[in-house]
Amino acid sequence: MNDHEPRPDRTPPPAHPPTWASANPAPTDPSPPSGTPSISDAPQYPAQYAAQSGESGYQQQYPPGGWFPTPQPQPWSLPTPSGLRFDHMARNAINSWWRPILGTVFLIVGFLISSLVLGLVVGLLARMAGIPMVAEGSRVFTEPLLDVAFQLLVLAAAIPVVLGTVWLVQRRRPGTVSSVVGRLRWRWLLTCVPLGLLAVVVGEAAQQLTVFLSGEPVTYEWGGWTPFLQAMAVIVLLVPFQAAAEEYVFRGWVIQAFGAYMRNPWPAFIIGSAGFAALHGYTDWGIAYVFGFGILSGWLAVRTGGLEAPIALHVVNNVVAFGFSAADGNLDGALEQGSLPWQTVVGTVVQFAVYTIVVLTFARKSAVQTVSR
Repeated sequence: MNDHEPRPDRTPPPAHPPTWASANPAPTDPSPPSGTPSISDAPQYPAQYAAQSGESGYQQQYPPGGWFPTPQPQPWSLPTPSGLRFDHMARNAINSWWRPILGTVFLIVGFLISSLVLGLVVGLLARMAGIPMVAEGSRVFTEPLLDVAFQLLVLAAAIPVVLGTVWLVQRRRPGTVSSVVGRLRWRWLLTCVPLGLLAVVVGEAAQQLTVFLSGEPVTYEWGGWTPFLQAMAVIVLLVPFQAAAEEYVFRGWVIQAFGAYMRNPWPAFIIGSAGFAALHGYTDWGIAYVFGFGILSGWLAVRTGGLEAPIALHVVNNVVAFGFSAADGNLDGALEQGSLPWQTVVGTVVQFAVYTIVVLTFARKSAVQTVSR
């Protein structure tokens, strides 16, 4: 290019847009095509995870580190639904057909293990103390009072086994096997104790009157105050736990295990009472007495919403029965069961009738809770 020729103009163009751009301005708020998800449709997170983006007017929320919040773990013992009868207390959110079966196996194995452990511990302590022992059937000690105490302790060990089975297998509070409230109602239990004593005394009087009127001889012996008081101390201390353990097994676990499947509680009453009678060594009229006791106890448990009424009658009945053996100094026969005279049927019917009437009367006046809340 000649030095004298004019140079082309290199001045940059003006900064305003061309006329064609101003004639067709770009939309400032474009709308997405139909069917396109909007930002408001995106999942939102709690406010504490909010993070402001660089664009004005748009807020995206993220959890720390980009992770979702960790769900809170559920407690092992699940809540009990409201409105359940006592026999249906196992019907929680995870109730399945196999849990009562597994729980029954766990209960049996647990009781055998606890009995074995208790026997080993007691045997070791007896050997260290020089207490003579004997292995004759179910008998462990030559001293009758020690043997009775050991047998009562073995049966009482079933209580923690039942409570542990309920918690571990069915994942519910152990107290739900005691009552619909979720615990043992001590005030109601203590109310039932004198009612049970009244029924036992009236029933025993009716039985002895029947024996007298039938011409059967009535004989009693007195073994002395010292052995009587020693025996009664052990009986009053341990019999309540033994009687309660049998109620927890046959009126607690058995009835609620069947109640996990069935709406009608009577199959549980019958099968539980049959097992309860088989546990005892009675024959003829004795079987009828124990079986009837099981039926009444199961029915009262469902009717009153808990084990308190059955436990009270069972405790009073057993304390009186063991007390008669302690009075005549025959603790060897305290655990021996066999045939009972037919006159016991009269006493049994009177005892059951009196207890049922007074318990239901007091339960109604006291507004005892019968379903879960």
